[in-house]
Amino acid sequence: MVRRHPLPLQWLFSDERLIIGVVRLAALLPPGSGIVLRHDSLARGARWRLLRRLMRVGRARGLTILVAGTPDMARRWGADGVHLRQPDARRAAQAHRLGLIVTMPVHDAREARRARRAKADGAFISPLYRTRSHPRAEALGPAAWMRLARMTQAQAVALGGMTAARARQLNRGASGIKPGWAAIEAWEKAAPKRRPR
Repeated sequence: MVRRHPLPLQWLFSDERLIIGVVRLAALLPPGSGIVLRHDSLARGARWRLLRRLMRVGRARGLTILVAGTPDMARRWGADGVHLRQPDARRAAQAHRLGLIVTMPVHDAREARRARRAKADGAFISPLYRTRSHPRAEALGPAAWMRLARMTQAQAVALGGMTAARARQLNRGASGIKPGWAAIEAWEKAAPKRRPR
């Protein structure tokens, strides 16, 4: 499948439970990384202002910034793309027409097929490993994760208990796939050791 957009291989998923704010973490990410801004519980105006601050940092660092929501909102707010939740898969065609990057979450084969039909540019497949953010979710493990990655026909991004070391390990076992990885806590834990470049 020809990608409409080259996607970063490293991602930060925003989470309202982060101790270090998402804007501060954005300044610590390696240049060329990606961010998915969720923060769904924020009022619309506050979420828009957070995205604007994030985009100022992101532009200076070459970051790709997606917003979880609808394509028209992502376009109006100036994001690079939209992270569509599974019930919103039907909006992918609109997002493609608007020239937005389209990513979707994938947890099982049904969702992988839906991401493929939506022609998603990227699929955040999770949880690869057990994770504190979803303690009751059964980990997929590398073999099941690879099956879902092939099924999506999108840039596959591993989420769930990921660290840089686990991403390297996954990469070694990936035949024909160059997986990306995304995290919440791993970036926060690395933050005290990193300084903005």
